[in-house]
Amino acid sequence: MPRTPPPEGWRSLLEWRWMPTLAILLGGVLLQSMNVLMLTTVLPSIIGELGGVAMLSWPTTAFLAASIVAASCAGMIAAAVGARTAYCAGVTIFGLGALVCALAPTMGWIVIGRLIQGFGGGLEAAAAYVAVRATFPAALWSRAIALMSASWSMSVLLGPLAGGMFARFGNWRGAFVTTAIVAGLLAVSAFVVLPPGPARRRGPTVVVPAGRVALICVAIAGMSSASIVEAPLAKAGLIVFAIGALAAMLRLDRVAVTPLLPRDAFSLRTPSGLGLWLAFLLCVTFSPLQIYVPIFLQHLRGLDPLAAGFMVASGSLGWTMASLVTASASGAWPDRLMLAGPAVMGAGLIALAVLLSSSAPTLALVPAIVALGMGIGQCWPFVAHRIMSGAKAGDEVVAASSVATVQQMGFALGAALAGVVANGIGFSADLADGGMLQAAFWVPASFVVPAVLAGLASLRLRQLGGPEAVGRISGTRRADG
Repeated sequence: MPRTPPPEGWRSLLEWRWMPTLAILLGGVLLQSMNVLMLTTVLPSIIGELGGVAMLSWPTTAFLAASIVAASCAGMIAAAVGARTAYCAGVTIFGLGALVCALAPTMGWIVIGRLIQGFGGGLEAAAAYVAVRATFPAALWSRAIALMSASWSMSVLLGPLAGGMFARFGNWRGAFVTTAIVAGLLAVSAFVVLPPGPARRRGPTVVVPAGRVALICVAIAGMSSASIVEAPLAKAGLIVFAIGALAAMLRLDRVAVTPLLPRDAFSLRTPSGLGLWLAFLLCVTFSPLQIYVPIFLQHLRGLDPLAAGFMVASGSLGWTMASLVTASASGAWPDRLMLAGPAVMGAGLIALAVLLSSSAPTLALVPAIVALGMGIGQCWPFVAHRIMSGAKAGDEVVAASSVATVQQMGFALGAALAGVVANGIGFSADLADGGMLQAAFWVPASFVVPAVLAGLASLRLRQLGGPEAVGRISGTRRADG
């Protein structure tokens, strides 16, 4: 790995020596993001054919839960079989899950298919972050991460377009067949392009941390169950149970021989720990956009699946553009951008809640959705860089893979919380049900709370490190081996 800082600017990343690896990494992100946006577009059609409106958040939650499991174990899998094999396996599993969804006879099978897809996607995503840290010098990390976010730009077109067209012609199953075909092509290309990279065996003491992974799954299952039970006391109990399971996992992980997360994960006293808090809260804040807003747009505003999908995808476009524009910021600007990002997201959520539940023009919703994406986009390259560069000795690889793990944890718990809020106030797919109008307000409005918490985490991160200590993202840090 190069040890000397490369020239400043995007040209230093877009050299020919980096292009094959970049193409594979960006293709993996494109595969996942296209599928996420496609699912939001075809999900109403799936519910219309298979039923299961009470399980609306389950396909997303199952996907993210399995992603967390895979991302948590990705470092050990790559050490055992090599990075290229792990990446190709993840993409292949992702495609197999898409085929299960394509053949699903009930909503339960959709959930199973998404579970399989999630494992493959989590393995691939974690391997991509590890590859960024291992392949590129530190000066290029934020730009490489921004380019990975930029793959959402293509998915903004491909995902809703594919899903919307299949839904419009009453063939949502064909959307999953398309995903499987793309996954197969990417797996073959990755095997040809990526260097084999010898597996680094750690010895017999390295085992899959089944207990800690099980605690993560139990926590997500508890939160998902809370979204469908009716008794308020049962909802509160399941949420407390889920939080307790996550806390127990973190406590066990800190003293484990092979941790899933950095040993200072979620510490309030280190840049890496605070960076993980900020990443987690940002993803929780963003999560309701992908699940419930398409339903609100179709049922309350009369949009067809294609139009609703493109409108929601404008949030991903905002994320991408903000990441690309701000990735080269230096000095005090990274801290300023991370501090302002949660505020921008909170403002977008408030505007979205007010506009969705009123008679405002439908196009007025677009700036609010874009603001939600721009808020997280202007933070993400620096948050990921802060987590990786702040890793303690011995935690470098697990810190890199933890970015994907915590990202998926935030999306999963955010999806479950959105289900709790929506079903708790009487959400229904019935067009005449006033509960949907109330849900259109309270689902986005309730997520202002994690946006505020993200702002506090960003403020603490700035106070802890300061721009001189941890804000030099454009090339002044060394490249750790």
